[in-house]
Amino acid sequence: MDNKPEYVQTENVVEKPRKRGCAGHCLKFWWVYLIALVVIVVIVVPVILLVAVPKIAQDKLDHAELILDSIKMTNSRAQNFTMSINTEVKSDGKVKARIEPFEGVMYIEDLPDHRPFAKVQFPETTSDKSQTVNITQFTMIDDMEAFTTFNTWLLHNETFRVTVEGPTKVHVKGIAKAYGVTFKKTIDMPGLRLLDGTTVTNTTVNPTANAKNGTNNFFGTVRIPNYSKVSFELGNATFHNYLLDKEIGTVFLDNISLKPGNDNVYPMRATITDLGYVTGLVVQKPYCDKLNGILPFKLRGKSVINNGESLSYIADALATGNQTVQIDIRGTVKRSMGLDLGCTDDE
Repeated sequence: MDNKPEYVQTENVVEKPRKRGCAGHCLKFWWVYLIALVVIVVIVVPVILLVAVPKIAQDKLDHAELILDSIKMTNSRAQNFTMSINTEVKSDGKVKARIEPFEGVMYIEDLPDHRPFAKVQFPETTSDKSQTVNITQFTMIDDMEAFTTFNTWLLHNETFRVTVEGPTKVHVKGIAKAYGVTFKKTIDMPGLRLLDGTTVTNTTVNPTANAKNGTNNFFGTVRIPNYSKVSFELGNATFHNYLLDKEIGTVFLDNISLKPGNDNVYPMRATITDLGYVTGLVVQKPYCDKLNGILPFKLRGKSVINNGESLSYIADALATGNQTVQIDIRGTVKRSMGLDLGCTDDE
């Protein structure tokens, strides 16, 4: 038997500690996350509410579309009138919001001074995809020159741009704070084209009437086209009457309410102070042959009276341009006197 001693070796093995993972990390650094959360709540959220939301609201308002259906000017007086505006507002409807009532100004976009010619009281609106906004209000003319300029542009142009602008506040759904925004929309407004296409028919003449004493001696039916979306209550209007740049009298139109379209038909009366000049011209060439006895008269605004008050903002606009109207004088004389006017022997 081998009596050698036996040796037994033992080792103490210390296990490596396990990783605590995300939970342990959070437990250890919870205070860091708390500070970060506080920073987000205290700084980032207010920044979003104070900066981002107003910008989004303004952007949505900027991209909304204002469509003009009609404007009516009634109860026209020297310093005021009643204005009715019918419009439609369209948007994408993605942000639910309410826009407070506000006062807007209207001005001609292409004039550099952007001088307001009227104020508009807008009602409360929403951000619905489509909504009708109709306004009827008593309107004071605060700036007569600016309003006359607007009417002049409306008279002369085929189209021109008008801007409506005003400060208001928007209430976004779910947020208590109201944000300041600017409502600004520019629309293309059709003009009157200087009343191009006006016709005078069914004309008659009374050669025995004393026009120099103010007695009417010329009559007819006038049809006035209105290419714009604006209706006017004008009342009684008078016009200077020219023939080949010579003033020959005054034209009168009574109780005019000019509405959009071509159905503005009114009786016309006039005093022609020199009928001899008119009939003498119609027998000369080219009027007696190539033009078939038709003469080119020109009308220029003189006065506009409604409700006993002078509407200078209309009269002054009508005075800025001449409207040429072709009138069949040969036919007028034939109907009224039974005379056939031909060409004279003079070349």
